[in-house]
Amino acid sequence: MSNNKKEKIFSQLRKDLVSGTWVIYSTERKKRPDFSKEKAAKKESAEDLKKCPFCKENILDQEKDLLVYLKKNKDWSLKVFPNKFPALCANYKNINNREHGPFEVIDGVGHHEVLVTEDHQKDIPEMEIERVAEVIDAYQDRYLALMNKRHIKYISIFKNYGCEAGASLKHPHSQIMAMPVIDPDVFRSLSGSENYYKSHLECVHCVMIEWEKESGKRIIFENEEFVAVCPFVSRVPFEMRIYPKRHLSYFERITDEQKIKLAEAMKFCLSKLKKNLNDPAYNLFLHTAPCNGQAYDHYHWHFEIFPKTNIWAGLELSTGIEVCSVIPERGAEMLRE
Repeated sequence: MSNNKKEKIFSQLRKDLVSGTWVIYSTERKKRPDFSKEKAAKKESAEDLKKCPFCKENILDQEKDLLVYLKKNKDWSLKVFPNKFPALCANYKNINNREHGPFEVIDGVGHHEVLVTEDHQKDIPEMEIERVAEVIDAYQDRYLALMNKRHIKYISIFKNYGCEAGASLKHPHSQIMAMPVIDPDVFRSLSGSENYYKSHLECVHCVMIEWEKESGKRIIFENEEFVAVCPFVSRVPFEMRIYPKRHLSYFERITDEQKIKLAEAMKFCLSKLKKNLNDPAYNLFLHTAPCNGQAYDHYHWHFEIFPKTNIWAGLELSTGIEVCSVIPERGAEMLRE
């Protein structure tokens, strides 16, 4: 298909340049889709707000606070503390690698933390840029504190928004998980990036960014340091990725100036998601080079935003090929409006 000609697309398959996976795009919808959370969902009552464990009235001044940011009036604006229900346990001293029949088993060594911001009603779209940058600064702070812990190979930073995205509490928060393994999604991304570099002597993400900038069709936001796009091979409608425009492999090396610019991009993208798509649930997460002591200079760190706009059914589960109902070019156009 020509890049210059606007053709009507009924169905199309696109292959991801990094992972090698295929995505099917079906006929575009004629009407603006509504991917908002269920309208019948009960709104929070005053009583519900009183019970929120992350609100200032209820959250304990814990001895276990790992990071606290204070405002000029000495009240806190952001806190990080251990997850009360951790998926991984910091008490294990060894991973205890062992065989269980044909399977490999290790103990769940790691760290699981929660980052909470002060205002129950203000999430990233409503926060000032400086407060969003403060969240990014806290991500970096905890990443640096965890990366050299024993047995830690990868640190996952993610945010679940809405119950459909796995958020059990409405109060704005993120999670930080330091793991003894590299997760499969990041492993595929690393492998694809390395293979492309070996074949072309270029970063695959840099190539995609330059191509997206030339095309302009899928760009949502751009400033001096970052660019946000709906990827050419989006796995779900309105998927977004925020990339540093320069080739940078390690998120933990982000500068204060870059934090402000990243905050601008993150706030813009999530605000568009809220205003233009009627506030759908989403997952936001970081992909960065692991902290396992190996070199990953071929990699390009970035944040991914996955709105909960797709349901996996028989085809997806049986083949691993996802079906996306909105072509990325149209998705970017709707988000820019």
